[in-house]
Amino acid sequence: MSSTLKRNNVRISGSGERFIVFAHGFGCDQNMWRLVSPAFENEFRTVLFDHVGAGGSDLAAYNTVKYSTLAGYANDLVEIGDELGVKDAVFVGHSVSSMIGVMASIKAPEMFESLVLVGPSARYIDEGEYIGGFSRAQIDELLESLADNHLGWSAAMAPAIMGNPDRPELGEELTNSFCRTDPDIAKEFARVTFMSDNRDDLGKVTARTLILQCREDIIASEEVGEYVRQNIPNSEMVILNATGHCPNLSAPNEVVAAIKAFV
Repeated sequence: MSSTLKRNNVRISGSGERFIVFAHGFGCDQNMWRLVSPAFENEFRTVLFDHVGAGGSDLAAYNTVKYSTLAGYANDLVEIGDELGVKDAVFVGHSVSSMIGVMASIKAPEMFESLVLVGPSARYIDEGEYIGGFSRAQIDELLESLADNHLGWSAAMAPAIMGNPDRPELGEELTNSFCRTDPDIAKEFARVTFMSDNRDDLGKVTARTLILQCREDIIASEEVGEYVRQNIPNSEMVILNATGHCPNLSAPNEVVAAIKAFV
């Protein structure tokens, strides 16, 4: 296995001719796609990977300067695609990986024919007329809290992010995932995620795009999803019946059905 594939703990399954690449969100790893990706193995070669600093990635490859912006993660994604010979593929990104995929598709437009963005946000912080869902003070407080007490922050925030309080095992899984992340890397990735501003990138996307939006999502509201839809040229939005920010875990069948209808 090449150093690129080892670095990101790349796993390939399936037997189709085209690739479908799944990318996980903050505090998670490729395991978050285990209820979704197998549904595509008959038609596609499925690619799962961990961002550097997450899951089974090479922690020694983590570089504070490289990963101080989402571009570092987008460059990794392009390198993985180059290594595997990915062309005209489908990219499925959850949460912050939506914008990582957007950036990668702009950098290497031949790589992805389609983007599926699950719970995307181009900017989390409200600014002027733009509604991102959080004030700057709220984001500062969130990042401070995470830096002060990573485990406590994870235990408090993960169930709220997951939603679905009637299914506490889902919140517990996300909490455990957050807690497994190296606290220093989590702190830096959170800062990069919540301070990023990708609004100017949306208009440069040439891949046809599907936005999957949950009905109630405290991280990325319907208004935020609608902004992404309005600003990516060839895009459409599907409102899932699911709630929370992680429909790949809470409503995998809905996610699979929406992606299959699109691709």
